[in-house]
Amino acid sequence: MITYRGQRFSAYNKPKRTPGKSKKFAVLAKSGSQIKLVRFGDPNMRIKKSNPARRKSFRARMGCANAKDKLTARYWSCKNW
Repeated sequence: MITYRGQRFSAYNKPKRTPGKSKKFAVLAKSGSQIKLVRFGDPNMRIKKSNPARRKSFRARMGCANAKDKLTARYWSCKNW
């Protein structure tokens, strides 16, 4: 168990849900020696990633083919999709 700024995480680079917060997910991202708390996802939206057309549109809109930096919300959002 890792504690970072009063929040508990099971491991680095593993997203968790954050109920009641401003974002839907949080992840303690680690890239090399850098560590950063990244929050992503709209808590009021439901995603339907099982629909291939929605999935394709989202990934094109977000530029998921170029999302390589683990310290960004875009990377984690694309990884969930």
